[in-house]
Amino acid sequence: MDVLINATPDHWHAPGTWMAVKAGKHVYVEKPCSHNPREGELLVEFQKKYGKVVQMGNQQRSAPESIEIIKEIHNGVIGKAYKAVAFYASARGEVPLQKKAPVPEGLDWELFQGPAPRRDYTSETWDYNWHWYGWNYGTAEAGNNATHELDFARWALQVEFPERVETEAEKRYFANDGWEMYDTMDATFHFNDKKVIQWGGQSRNGYSTYGSDRGTLVYGTEGNVYVDRSGYKLYDRSGKLIRSNLSKNNEAGTALGGGGDMSTLHVVNFFNAVRGKEKQNSTIDDGAKSTLLCHLANISSRVGHALDTDPKNGHILDKKAMKYWSREYQPGWEPKL
Repeated sequence: MDVLINATPDHWHAPGTWMAVKAGKHVYVEKPCSHNPREGELLVEFQKKYGKVVQMGNQQRSAPESIEIIKEIHNGVIGKAYKAVAFYASARGEVPLQKKAPVPEGLDWELFQGPAPRRDYTSETWDYNWHWYGWNYGTAEAGNNATHELDFARWALQVEFPERVETEAEKRYFANDGWEMYDTMDATFHFNDKKVIQWGGQSRNGYSTYGSDRGTLVYGTEGNVYVDRSGYKLYDRSGKLIRSNLSKNNEAGTALGGGGDMSTLHVVNFFNAVRGKEKQNSTIDDGAKSTLLCHLANISSRVGHALDTDPKNGHILDKKAMKYWSREYQPGWEPKL
């Protein structure tokens, strides 16, 4: 076997990837590529050391329409691109309260926990709800979905690490259910050259603010671009539609499981990069930088204040907040490069 497709819960993404890379495998890893910022740095270091192809599932990087309009944005079709507004809306429902329960038949609870500190099994934890049941396994909606749109926004604005991150995040729905994280977030990322990315995440309110359940608006000095998984629309500065390029792909938006033509193109790009036939549409370096924005938003929400960060590497300048840069590992699972 030459390749690993890493489709596991978030806390397994980076450890499973570096274990495979050390074993001589190329890896396609689901988003987010890491559970915390340090793991993103480690993935880049492992890739460089072992020389394997590592690609995150930021499949919009392989969409022909996205590639087309990004090239035009970079060539000045909307003047200077200075701001991107990314959004996600879903109507997730009430989730059960966790209760101590027997481990379900067929579930290897020890293996599921993997690098995470050990705890007793509670009902519903192993299924999709691990996203919202604390920070042992999930990365909340930012890691779960913002990764895609923030990646496109960063790509469009040609920015890397922010200088400041501000968030407002709360649990707004089903006050007494088992959801332990925020379900509504607004985050703003400030970059050099006065460029800004904003993220609006609604986990449990499906209102389509911009006429879609997810997408990105890119503002420029001479025009604007709207992009989602169906393609793009290009507008002039007055708001007049100049042209659009809408694909006929069937890529999922908010449906559980995702998948579609765009994902297929991205996986094929990964396979061809492994074969030496194509350049990767997105390296793990890009994947880690975009995922870091999600982690920084999460950390800002957890400490309850804005974060000033080093624009050279994204490191948080507040030493107390930097405690979230990594995580506690189950003894014996600590990363070893």
